[in-house]
Amino acid sequence: MTEYAGEPDRQDRKKILEAIKNKLSLVPEQPGCYLMKNREGTIIYVGKAKVLRNRLRSYFTGSHTIKTQLLVNDIVDFEYIVTANNMEALILECNLIKKYYPRYNVLLKDDKSFPYIKITNEKHPRLEVTRRVLKDKAKYFGPYPNPYAAGATKKLLDRLYPLRKCKTLPDRVCLYYHLGQCIAPCEYEVEQETYDKMVHEISRFLSGGHNEIKQELTRKMHEAAEELNFERAKELRDQIQHIDTVMEKQKITTTDTVDRDVFGFAVDKGWMCVQILYMRQGKLIERHASSFPYYGEAYDDFLTFVTQYYSENPALPKEVFLPAWTEGQQPAPSLEAAAAVEAPAMEDRAGQMVAEAGTAYSTDADMEPADDPAEADDPAGSGSKADVKEALESWLKVKVHIPRRGLKKNMVDMACDNARVSLEEKFRLIERDADRTVKAVENLGQWLGLGTVHRIEAFDNSNIQGSDPVSAMVVFTNGKPDRKEYRKYKIRTVQGPDDYETMREVVRRRYERVLKEGLQMPDLIVIDGGRGHMSAAIDVLENELGLYIPVCGLVKDAKHKTAQLLIGDPAEVVPVPRDSQEFYLLQRIQDEVHRFAITFHRETRAKSMTVSQLDAIPGIGEKRRKALLKHFGSLKKIKEAEVADFKPLGIGEKLADQILSALNGRNSDSSPEAGELQEEIQQADAD
Repeated sequence: MTEYAGEPDRQDRKKILEAIKNKLSLVPEQPGCYLMKNREGTIIYVGKAKVLRNRLRSYFTGSHTIKTQLLVNDIVDFEYIVTANNMEALILECNLIKKYYPRYNVLLKDDKSFPYIKITNEKHPRLEVTRRVLKDKAKYFGPYPNPYAAGATKKLLDRLYPLRKCKTLPDRVCLYYHLGQCIAPCEYEVEQETYDKMVHEISRFLSGGHNEIKQELTRKMHEAAEELNFERAKELRDQIQHIDTVMEKQKITTTDTVDRDVFGFAVDKGWMCVQILYMRQGKLIERHASSFPYYGEAYDDFLTFVTQYYSENPALPKEVFLPAWTEGQQPAPSLEAAAAVEAPAMEDRAGQMVAEAGTAYSTDADMEPADDPAEADDPAGSGSKADVKEALESWLKVKVHIPRRGLKKNMVDMACDNARVSLEEKFRLIERDADRTVKAVENLGQWLGLGTVHRIEAFDNSNIQGSDPVSAMVVFTNGKPDRKEYRKYKIRTVQGPDDYETMREVVRRRYERVLKEGLQMPDLIVIDGGRGHMSAAIDVLENELGLYIPVCGLVKDAKHKTAQLLIGDPAEVVPVPRDSQEFYLLQRIQDEVHRFAITFHRETRAKSMTVSQLDAIPGIGEKRRKALLKHFGSLKKIKEAEVADFKPLGIGEKLADQILSALNGRNSDSSPEAGELQEEIQQADAD
């Protein structure tokens, strides 16, 4: 039997494990990085280790979680790179992950896109919000987890400091100059001293000196009021209010002015949530949570997240706080272990941090750990922790704290608590959505007198004046779309715009096949339409096929939204409340079948329009039409071709010119009927 790429059989797997075992005996007991490969030779996981041999052996001995076992089952080979120390391994791991993007590693996909405020390094500097951090000698401030905060701060600075706004200097002054937000270097000579002063003021503002600037504005406002210049005083007052709005939003405050990032994480059910608390100038201004599946050791994958987060990031804080970790210890309360931790405990901790802030913190911006013995990190006795701290400090050139007690520990605990709550919320939302969907299916069955409707099949037709008629069917199983069961139908027997006959044909074709192939019968059939559509479907099912499947109709209102549910013969309205989960489920079904049908109709219409446009040209038959489409690939490329491009197909200059003239509108149909048809197409697309 031919063996294809995929899960190897047992004998093959046994040989692979034997080869890995032999290779493991040759691995040195040194620090470094390892790269796991799958059957195709693709790198699927990158890790680092203080002792390569011990770490690699741990993957193939003992028991693992389900997620780790999935990783191990995919491994057929490995490579390793020896490094001089842990710091080199840390940096190498980060670079290898960014190079290979292994599927089982923690990959930052959205967290690198945080916005920064940038002062460009140019002759006439500009202020801008950017998500790309480059080594261009510009000044970066951030990151801002909330993009709105970055934009609002830039708008405020534009009002206060009139740096140039245009990327390229225009020929004359623009509107920003007249608004007082640009000093117009395009027309007026600006001294370098002026720029240096504004850049210094902006840097001071973004580095926490906004209180001094606010005091200066307040002084100027009072002077303007004394001079009876009330318009100027009002402008200054508005600027002060903007500063209060943008800069003073905070949750907890400390008396020092240190920029720090506080990390915490929690793990459960194979998922990890990392929470970052951003403290700027001693104020907690923002937080950000990232949730993702992890496959390796929890703390190792957490450190991988941290290293990726800070790689190529010039806007570093002065301090980084990380949670502690020792062998056999949980890094943060898991959901089960922390079930007894209530929300008030987090509030108490935050309150304690505020209360202790005045005495617990030194005013020294550097804040050496020895300044406060109660908050000092553990002695470097725990080797792994000390290695992590030393490696990160050497690489990032910032202070890294892994506190065990005191206010610093409270900060880290707060981040861990927030990570746990975020992860718990994620699982609860999933459970609630599942519960709501199941409950909606049960309640819908009760409204219709059918019990639980596990399988629902819904139909919708789509055509324009009877042209290119199609129909579509979608399937919902236990309230969720089952896209593998979706079906498309091109109408064969109906001529003209006859929705009822179209419904008859589609229902007949669908359930003749269900009977013939012994497919699963639905518990409920949903028709996108009213009484006429329902009657057509019921007539085919009962009188032609002998099937007695409940059929209901969904009627739309004038705004093309689900309005009523009909069932029975004759059809009667079922009074399902419009704010119920059952009605929401019906809306989803109707929207999905309409989307599927209209998408199929657009595809069919596009193909038929291509065929009809070519067929309408004298001298183009079916054979030449197929040759043209095969050679050029699409109607658009035929339109863009030159006369000489048709020569390989045996088409002369005269016919080629006729083809291009017809397709490019020089012989276009401008009749009223064509205009009406185009309007109907646009209306159908809008629906």
